Amino acid sequence: MMEERKQTIPNFFNQSVKKYKERSALGFVGEASLTYEDMGKSAGSVIALLEKNSIKPGDKIALLSSNMPNWGVIYFAVTSMGAVVVPILPDFTSAEISNVIEHSGAVAMFLSYSLASKITDEIKERLPLMIVSDDFSVYEGKALSAYDPDLTPVSDYDVNEDDVAAIIYTSGTTGKSKGVMLTHKNLCFTAQQSRLIQYVVESDVFLSVLPLSHTYEQTLGLLLSTFNGASTRYLRKAPTPSVLLPALEEVRPTTMLTVPLIMEKIYFNKIIPTFRKNRIVSLLYSIPPVRKLLNRAAGKKLYKTFGGRLRFFGIGGAKLNTSVERFLIEARFPYAIGYGLTETSPLLAGTKVGYQSLGSTGPAMEGVTLMISNPDPVTMEGEIWAKGDNIMKGYYNDPDNTAEVITPDGWFRTGDLGVISRDGYLHIKGRLKNMIVGSSGENIYPEEIESVINDMKHVIESIVVQKKGKLVAMVHLNIDELEEKYRQLKKEYTQRAEEMVDDYLEEIRRYVNSKVNKFSQIQLVIYQPVPFQKTATLKIKRFLYY
Repeated sequence: MMEERKQTIPNFFNQSVKKYKERSALGFVGEASLTYEDMGKSAGSVIALLEKNSIKPGDKIALLSSNMPNWGVIYFAVTSMGAVVVPILPDFTSAEISNVIEHSGAVAMFLSYSLASKITDEIKERLPLMIVSDDFSVYEGKALSAYDPDLTPVSDYDVNEDDVAAIIYTSGTTGKSKGVMLTHKNLCFTAQQSRLIQYVVESDVFLSVLPLSHTYEQTLGLLLSTFNGASTRYLRKAPTPSVLLPALEEVRPTTMLTVPLIMEKIYFNKIIPTFRKNRIVSLLYSIPPVRKLLNRAAGKKLYKTFGGRLRFFGIGGAKLNTSVERFLIEARFPYAIGYGLTETSPLLAGTKVGYQSLGSTGPAMEGVTLMISNPDPVTMEGEIWAKGDNIMKGYYNDPDNTAEVITPDGWFRTGDLGVISRDGYLHIKGRLKNMIVGSSGENIYPEEIESVINDMKHVIESIVVQKKGKLVAMVHLNIDELEEKYRQLKKEYTQRAEEMVDDYLEEIRRYVNSKVNKFSQIQLVIYQPVPFQKTATLKIKRFLYY
């Protein structure tokens, strides 16, 4: 009976293979899928392949692959034999990939054909074995044996809860990546406890749109789904509207995990324009009771667009725009907010559908304790600290950085600023490293100012930074919309076009300053002609713009 409770990935995985063996497990949209029995057999054959190539427990195996059913097969194979999977984000550069290989000490890599162009001669020299994730053929290196689907593992592996299952190198919005060591217990605890926020059953169908190499999709999209017998579908191409809309119609998912930018784009590019085209409708939309009715009608159409049976639309990875969240509430869309970090496997707090509170990430996940360290006596704001079985083992080969974020008594310092309301709901104010200290010592949260800017028409995204003692907003505009607004604007940048952009930037400055406190007044707004560079969860890499 003790074995049944052991929180290891192979324990839960093997239970699912036995219990749900005939059910659909992983597949591409519109294609035949692997059953749980298929997945179990394939994972066993991959273990046999690794065994024959001298891979042993504790070895680091890099995984650089686009989303596909075999991604999960590889993940379960590597972790089931006690080796350590090192997922690499697809948007990493060749130099970053090389650094991960070197730092982790990976001895082999699974690589998808779609990302093979990132592999340099330097990377090939460092890795004795490279296997193609698409079909398990040998890509590079001296393989001692080829893949055989009929082979089964030679050894039985004793995997412990505290063994490291994965080392995840963060994309790092603040610069250099670090290798986060997550144990089997970390990941299994989160996958199990998150069911208390969203109950998953075997009839559920997940549509995956985020990279599996990120902890968010890995834990809540792969482990949560697989441990409970659900089915998951992947896209062969990036989730652009032309790819996503047909997939939604075909799959009709019950569950999706996304980041704020996806829903924000839908709201600002599709929903809001329909209410602004007509002057009378635009006026009516400014009246709260009418706005709620219009949002409810729009919500019904949006729900139908997502397939008509969605019951959980998870949003995490960054702060959701307040106007967008208000729309989702009034539209009665089945969304839920979650909060966490790679270092926390990742979930710390989350809301159930129907229990959302505007601007909050919800209460702590059961089994997790949150506290505000050294709160401000007036605002009660401070750094969020967390404790629980989901806190990482530490940063790989980096004891100094580990000691900075994990206190001697086990609290994890998130680096996020927040406040916990009387009802136990957590409200995030921003990143501690992003916080700007004003000339009089006041705390300025750039994320709050950005939220005001991003609510304006024609604004796609923005960041607020401090330059030479001044608050500066960098704003990326929807030029196509401005061309429609100012018909004098042409595709090529004429002097008149530049003047119109400058006029609008000044309009943004005045509007923002009318909405924020005197300490958060913007002195300058700069036009950002191209989209900001982003991480895998579509957060802006702020450190590039300081």
